[in-house]
Amino acid sequence: MADRPINQESLLLYQVVKFAAAPLAHAMCRPHISGAAHVPRSGPAILAANHLSMLDSFLLPALLPRHVTFTAKNEYFSGNPVSGFFMKLGGSLPIDRESAHAAQTMLDEAAALLERGELFGIHPEGTRSPDGRLYRGKVGVAWLALKTGAPVLPVALSGTEKVLPVGASVPRPAKIGIAIGQPMRFTGDHTKAQDRRRVTDEIMAAIQKLSGQEYVPVYAASVKASNGSN
Repeated sequence: MADRPINQESLLLYQVVKFAAAPLAHAMCRPHISGAAHVPRSGPAILAANHLSMLDSFLLPALLPRHVTFTAKNEYFSGNPVSGFFMKLGGSLPIDRESAHAAQTMLDEAAALLERGELFGIHPEGTRSPDGRLYRGKVGVAWLALKTGAPVLPVALSGTEKVLPVGASVPRPAKIGIAIGQPMRFTGDHTKAQDRRRVTDEIMAAIQKLSGQEYVPVYAASVKASNGSN
């Protein structure tokens, strides 16, 4: 469960799988990673990344030295037994994107994880970009940062959509980039909507500066809904 540390057997299995997966990720994706030194060796931090591919939440944990717990939509747990295995193995937090209550439960569990001094990864856009542009961030990331005081590391991924394009079931070789920005710390009240919006927008601006993506000030989910895509 996400409200307590991963048990030692699961953590050991995770490390074994990661030991095998990291060389494969390097061979297939030839990643160029910059800013890895910004990830603290210990203590809490929030990795706030853009979202181009389902693989994003696999690649960051595989390529960073510390364990990273990501959020993932329920379908990643139940729709594919392989992805479900790795999500559960890494202690990923499932979320029903249609339920506000479920989203808050996930945030509470993520806050507990950060208070234990762990790393938490989140895609503020809430869903994959439908066209490679960067979309408006949802305020959960700001709620976490203001509630826990944990620093936020903006992360820009590039090329991951080429490794596993939408609709593809088998990854293909492609070069990816991972740029990690300097830690950001914020002041404000996590219960105030104005503070949550301000902090979220600052985080998205930092991601956009790293990624160079065109920014679109609307939610990606709204664009997908209008296009009839997921």
